Amino acid sequence: MSTQGNVQIVKGLFAATGCGDLQGVLALTADDVEWVIPGEWPLAGTHRGHAGLADFFQKAADMVETSISTPLEFIAQADRVLIVGLSTGKIKATNKAFEEHFVFAMTVRDGKVTHIREYIDTLALARAAGTESTNAA
Repeated sequence: MSTQGNVQIVKGLFAATGCGDLQGVLALTADDVEWVIPGEWPLAGTHRGHAGLADFFQKAADMVETSISTPLEFIAQADRVLIVGLSTGKIKATNKAFEEHFVFAMTVRDGKVTHIREYIDTLALARAAGTESTNAA
């Protein structure tokens, strides 16, 4: 698939993710997809396969209200697409707002997203969730 075709797949996936369309997400991801969220907050971890994504989406819907600011920037080379943007929202349990800049790095193979890694401000999210560590580094 062309680099521009990969960008279109990622745009579709990001749109489906943004509106909570799990079926749209699953249609655009490989059966063995991995979604990695680093950091120390409740949604961090590696979510594997369609079952892992479904579980992740349910947890996220229960926990967070998010809005993505546009325009997003899409940077692509071969099978890699980066999305740069800003999201705002609140953690439902604490009603605390957050703002965090992000980069998503996605790999597309054979017309499906196979790997997603989020580079996000997990400290801002952990603070809003009330789960940040109090240990100094």
